[in-house]
Amino acid sequence: MDEDRAGAALDEELVRAVAAGSQDALAVLYDRYAESIFRLAVRLTNDRATAEEIVQETFLALWNRAELFEPASGSLATWLRTIARNRAVDRLRAAARRPRAASPSLDPGPDGEPVGAERMAWATVPGELAVDPEAVPERAAELAELRSALRDALVSMPEEERRAILLAYQEGLSQSEIASRLGWPLGTVKTRTRR
Repeated sequence: MDEDRAGAALDEELVRAVAAGSQDALAVLYDRYAESIFRLAVRLTNDRATAEEIVQETFLALWNRAELFEPASGSLATWLRTIARNRAVDRLRAAARRPRAASPSLDPGPDGEPVGAERMAWATVPGELAVDPEAVPERAAELAELRSALRDALVSMPEEERRAILLAYQEGLSQSEIASRLGWPLGTVKTRTRR
């Protein structure tokens, strides 16, 4: 028990040093808690890359708001886990709100329509996903027109632009990730996706 109190007292001292701007104190706390925060984030998100970002955000929050830590309310480990858990929940909620990336494939589905383009058209109508679009004739006509426009746009795109768009929508990659994957400068990716 004395070891726990000594560790808590050391944590309090280190947090005060972080609040005063000590990068060395932050490094000590990072070394002490980063692994357990990472394990928690992986368990919550099931994604190592996201978990790494959550660890960084957690320690950035400690750096920016160390003065908010109240030792009387709980241990530093608990406070950091709470921050990490909240960041993970925020990311999961944001991902749930974000429409799924559609696969803008031009391969026809069973009815002959391009399945991916149809999904792209469907994803552009938030709030109406619970209603069968074909049940309302006007909406069915709008969706057919949108599917046709998407199909034509994808077919008419230069290959480089289509590759960038497909990586963004098919695989959900960011512009930086697309640049890395294709070996293009970031500015080129931005230009090609903007067009």
